[in-house]
Amino acid sequence: MSRPASHPAGQPLSHLVGRPAVALAPRSAVVLAVASLAGLMMLAWPLLVRVPDHARVDPPFLFLGLLPVVIVVVLAEVGEGGLDPRVLAVLGVLSAVNALLRGLSAGVAGVELVFFLLILAGRVFGPGFGFVLGCTSLFASALMTAGVGPWLPFQMLVSAWVGMGAGLLPRRVTGRAEIAMLVVYGIVAAYAFGLLMNLSTWPFALGVDVPGHEGSLAFVPGDPVWENLQRFAVYTLLTSTGSWDTGRAITNSVAIVVLGPAVLTTLRRAARRATVTGTLGKPGAGA
Repeated sequence: MSRPASHPAGQPLSHLVGRPAVALAPRSAVVLAVASLAGLMMLAWPLLVRVPDHARVDPPFLFLGLLPVVIVVVLAEVGEGGLDPRVLAVLGVLSAVNALLRGLSAGVAGVELVFFLLILAGRVFGPGFGFVLGCTSLFASALMTAGVGPWLPFQMLVSAWVGMGAGLLPRRVTGRAEIAMLVVYGIVAAYAFGLLMNLSTWPFALGVDVPGHEGSLAFVPGDPVWENLQRFAVYTLLTSTGSWDTGRAITNSVAIVVLGPAVLTTLRRAARRATVTGTLGKPGAGA
């Protein structure tokens, strides 16, 4: 009988299921939380600002400049002392694979293969690694597909949240229950990604008219938040939820069910071989 693969310190491979392969230091967790709150405010600020009736709300050029700075600060904090060369190698490989998958799938009808690997990697390596991988994957794929534009910082941020959220899922769930949990999360993440990306552009679109719906669904500056949210919900439902987002949810589900068990095993073996036992954001950590 063959001996099960083990950690160099004698721990079995299964120990990586109960905790993230790369732990997150408290300071880095605080930075991630603050950056996430700042990013959420950058997405939602048009709904909260009070302006005169019929006044124009311009795109957040200042925020577009600040958001990459926020992301860079988070990446620097999360990577400080916790991402040794072996972990960086894993990050580089996964970023390249994700960029290639996104280029191949191209998002046609919502078929995007970038998210399932991001979810599985975040599950194995933890929320900090998932956040970084979401940023690097979308940035690399944008360079490959000439997709660089004002939408890119928001795509990077929301994708980072997808990877981070996967790392925050309950750790003790294993086997088929784990796959089922990841499928549910993949579906939720697919719709959340579409909703948040719509929110990043909808307030600045003028004269939003959707076939089959009477009246404009455009953002109205100065209107109560609830009324604008109602218009936004209808806009998202009619333009994104039933098409792109559903296609993305189906793609995530099928990929996780079909490839998830094998990919999770491979990632956990890679984590073990890289001896990823450090703490993200803690100087001097690492194997």
